[in-house]
This record gives sequence, structure tokens and C-alpha cells, in this order.
Amino acid sequence: MFEFLKSLALRFAKVPPEPHAPAGSPGSIRIFRAAPNYWKYLLVTWGLRQMAGAFAIVVFLSMTATWQAAAVRDDSNHKLMDRILPSAIHTLELIGLGFFLVQVPFSLAATRLNYEMRWYIVTDRSLRLREGIFRVREMTLTYANVQNIAIQQGPLQRLLGIADVVVRTAGGGSSTDAHGHEAHGAGATMHTGTLRAVDNAEQVRDLILDRLRRLRDAGLGDPDDRHRQAPTPQPGDSAEMLRAAARDLLDAARALR
Repeated sequence: MFEFLKSLALRFAKVPPEPHAPAGSPGSIRIFRAAPNYWKYLLVTWGLRQMAGAFAIVVFLSMTATWQAAAVRDDSNHKLMDRILPSAIHTLELIGLGFFLVQVPFSLAATRLNYEMRWYIVTDRSLRLREGIFRVREMTLTYANVQNIAIQQGPLQRLLGIADVVVRTAGGGSSTDAHGHEAHGAGATMHTGTLRAVDNAEQVRDLILDRLRRLRDAGLGDPDDRHRQAPTPQPGDSAEMLRAAARDLLDAARALR
């Protein structure tokens, strides 16, 4: 059942099952996924939300049923609205209960897809991150622009043995508010990629750092950056080079005599 819903969702959203590898040699491709414990975390949070929703519906149904019964027993109250209003609200609550029961399997499937459709692809030159189906977020970060790699892990993540690897690139320095809290606006997220909920965060961080070190030791980087850094030839430089070449040829001819 889930695979059928998954195929329908992928076909409807026009999302390929997995992203293409970013720039890099084919032998260097490493693919990481969210840890199995992350699915347990998502499942628990989904269950808590469903329980809260069911509890709220039951409470409102019982309150409306009590209100409706009290209105029927009150013979002194002959207002039409006082008799119709509780029944109308009770009917709406029953409709809401029906919608709640229908959404249970679909929300569970969406939670599972939220876990499965996370791809973290690392090559020797860059990394690509993609998550989501209907709202796809895909980022490609080149090592030439990487400035910082950090591991973030909260108390619940430590309990589950998972952590986030946060990669920040040039221009992605986070700002802080008046209370010293880190700001996470659109400008920051454009320069920050997160490998979320992996169970080998230190291995992933060390792999990226090692490939970043090798790339910089080799003097390689983003080709666009190299083109931007190359000095623009001036009009007089070409003439000077031609005169120097002519002088070298003249000296060589004189030496042959």
C-alpha cells in the first residue's frame, strides 16, 4: 500500500526517485541517508500529534453531546436556535471525525516519505542535498566555497544516536539577534546545507574535510572562481609581450652570427 502511494506521489510531484550526482569523479561518489532512528523519531511525533487530535475531537464531541441533551431536557427553552445549534455543531464534529480518520493513513505515508526522500551525495569536488517531494529543497555546495563544517546534536538526538552535519559556505555567516540567538532567515539557509539525522556524523564530517583538504592542497577549486580571479589583460600588455619576443629573437639571431 505504501509503495503504491509513494509511486503516485512521485509521479504527481514529477520528482525523480533520487537526485543526480554533483560534479566529481564517479569513483568518489558516496551517498548518505537519514538514520533508521530518525524514522522512529518521526513516527513517535506523528503518533503524538494523532493522539492529541483524537483527544480534542473526543472532548468536543462529549461536550456537544452534553449540551444537546441539556437543550432537549430544558422544556422552558422553546427557542428554535437553542435546539438546532447543538445538533448542527455535533454534526460538524462528526464530519471532522470522519476527515480525521481518513487522513491517518495519508499523513503516515507522508511522514514515511519525509524520512525516505532525503539524499546526501558527496563527491571529491562538491556535495548535493535534497529533501522533500511536493516542496523539494535541493542544494549543491562546492568545496571551494565551504568555510565551516559543524556537528549539531540535541538531547533527543543523543538519545537516538543521530546528529546533523551543518556545512556553511561563503556568505553564510549567521547573524544573531539582541538575545544572542542564531538567526535562520532566508539569507542564511541559502548558504547552509544540513545533512540531517545521520548516525555517522563524525565520519561524514571527516570525509568532507579530507576531500576539502585534498582539493585545496592540489590547488583546485571552482572553475568559475578561477576565471573570476584571473587578471584581465590590459591593452598595453600584448604590445609589450610582442616587443619582448622580438628582442629575444633578435638576440638569438645575433648569437648565431
